[in-house]
Amino acid sequence: MRVLVTGAYGFIGAHVTAELTKAGHEVTCAVRGARVDSRFPGLAAVACDMARDTAVEDWLPRLAGIDAVVNCAGILRETAQQTFQAVHERAPAALFAACAQLGIRRAVQISALGDASDGEFIASKHRGDLALADLHLDWLVFRPSLVYSASGSYGGTSLLRALSALPGLLFLPGKGGQRVQPISAEDVGKAVVSALAASAPVRQTIELVGPQVTTLREYLLLWRRWLGFAEPHVIETPNWLAHAASTLGERFGNGPLGLTMARMLERGNVGSPNALEYLQESLGFAPKHLARVLDESPSHVQDRWHARLYFMLPALRIAVAMLWILSGVVGWMLPAEAVAQSTAGVSWPATAMLALARGTATADIVLGGLCLLRWRSRLVLSLMLLMVFGYTVGIGTLWPVHWLDPFGGLLKNLPLLVVLSLLIATDERR
Repeated sequence: MRVLVTGAYGFIGAHVTAELTKAGHEVTCAVRGARVDSRFPGLAAVACDMARDTAVEDWLPRLAGIDAVVNCAGILRETAQQTFQAVHERAPAALFAACAQLGIRRAVQISALGDASDGEFIASKHRGDLALADLHLDWLVFRPSLVYSASGSYGGTSLLRALSALPGLLFLPGKGGQRVQPISAEDVGKAVVSALAASAPVRQTIELVGPQVTTLREYLLLWRRWLGFAEPHVIETPNWLAHAASTLGERFGNGPLGLTMARMLERGNVGSPNALEYLQESLGFAPKHLARVLDESPSHVQDRWHARLYFMLPALRIAVAMLWILSGVVGWMLPAEAVAQSTAGVSWPATAMLALARGTATADIVLGGLCLLRWRSRLVLSLMLLMVFGYTVGIGTLWPVHWLDPFGGLLKNLPLLVVLSLLIATDERR
């Protein structure tokens, strides 16, 4: 079949695309325009924007020659450009209505397992499911529990991996008894492949869950052993502290740590009592146990790097931003006489040197603030890199004596250049 997959470069979407390709389907990846790249070099890709493509007419040209549609698009957090209503409701509704108009019967929606009261992420996903159910299509809605993969991670799965990999410690909200029923992303992809079979059920909502209900403590410890780290000292954090951290993440963060994830864990992200049996009967395959998936996919050093760097890279970014801001503040507080003294021997007028010092101090503060806000992150980090390079070359050339400063001011710029290059290289989130 010729299948259009929205969100094909996302964590779940990429695994769905891979499994469909393995099964012999011809996949077209529908992804945001700026991301039409070589993620799947042998597959066709079309640009779309789920935040804006909310009219049936937006989707009709993209569905030419398509036999089935799988919607994997979704966002964990709202931004000014992307809202739950647009991405989870209006754009999918337009896509599926276009399918109905063109006679494309088979439609699969990747939703989310949970209670609508846990947050707007879940609620908007479920409203999108209801809109699809009202159409005369052979639809299937999949609601997966916690989705993981041994071959990569994103969002909440990356956060949980990182928590499991903290040096020597394992922090657990409460006693870590929160229940989850994890399913591998590969099995989610296999479920989609089964959904496209002629014998597959239609017009149903199916919970995608793994074969074992486990606690958060057991889940994290299993990942830690897979990563090859020693048994940790477990610290059971009070529930109020975990809630406070989730509240801060909700208010100031842009990652998976937030109140929705906290509520889902507190309630228990597990399927209904007969969910696994119904999944096996309706789709004809049995999801694998987490332990078996990990045993079949040994970890690599890159997995350990990613897990450990998850918290370290943001900390490094904050440290660099604060260095820039404080350097700018010091630059403004430096008296004019001190500026003139430090630039003695330069033929430029003292007023020009003072203006240059104040201007670079202002640039430091602006770039440091933008770095904290992650505004056009790669651009800001690149400007910082150019600034340090300019400082080093300019001062080192005009005042070579500074290479011999007792505190190594210029020499310290060399590792800073490497740090900024590292932040630029790891800026991608997917």
